[in-house]
Amino acid sequence: MSELRFFKFERANGAARIWLARPKHNVLNLDMMKELNSVLESLCSDNELKCLVLLAEGKSWCAGVEVGDHKPECAPAMIEVFDRIFDLLGRLEVPVIAAVHGACLGGGMELAIGCDIIVASETAKFGQPEIKLGFFPPYAAARLPEMVGTSKAIEICTTGRTYNAREALELGFVSRVVEEGVFAATVDGLIDEICQNSPLIIRMNKRAINMVKGLSPREAARKSNDYFLNSLMKTEDTLEGIRSFEEKRKPVWKNR
Repeated sequence: MSELRFFKFERANGAARIWLARPKHNVLNLDMMKELNSVLESLCSDNELKCLVLLAEGKSWCAGVEVGDHKPECAPAMIEVFDRIFDLLGRLEVPVIAAVHGACLGGGMELAIGCDIIVASETAKFGQPEIKLGFFPPYAAARLPEMVGTSKAIEICTTGRTYNAREALELGFVSRVVEEGVFAATVDGLIDEICQNSPLIIRMNKRAINMVKGLSPREAARKSNDYFLNSLMKTEDTLEGIRSFEEKRKPVWKNR
């Protein structure tokens, strides 16, 4: 991986961590988004990866996308590069965690809700204030109804109001709110919980959930059962999990 200008990256013990590092509020611009896409592309082919965490340095997690990149002559390139982020996040078959503190606004909130899990510090503030500048947030308009329902999605996008971490938890797009003093330890604990498991079976769990979204309960159960019986039960790691339980020992995963 080439030297990064806008991010810091660490890969250890199955977990990749990416820190947004563009002072002072980690506002995304075109070059920064291209760099993030490059990092995400490299991770999509990493079969040993168990989870990805997006964190941030500084006071804010991400306060949005540069307003100047929304001008008519810039918008097509901006949307193309920004949308590529979500394509790549969708291709990642491992859990993607947004560990959010401070301001998480506009394109920053879209980046967070593009992840699978949002862990928020009590300092976190979320919002889609684009309407106040005469815009709407395209990715949030597509993603929020699935997460919070149509009514709340319309409220979030048409008021442009800011929600604190507890309000975001109640709305349903934040998974967990953590006191600032134990925020880092909580995120590390979640990473450790995930990384104790087989990278293959982590992928299969996420795949099973994603493959049945939008199906009727009966069809979802049929498809999930089929995947369980005809794919999961044929893996070496599932058999190893059963053996390790019976032998009262920790499993030794083979990732196959």
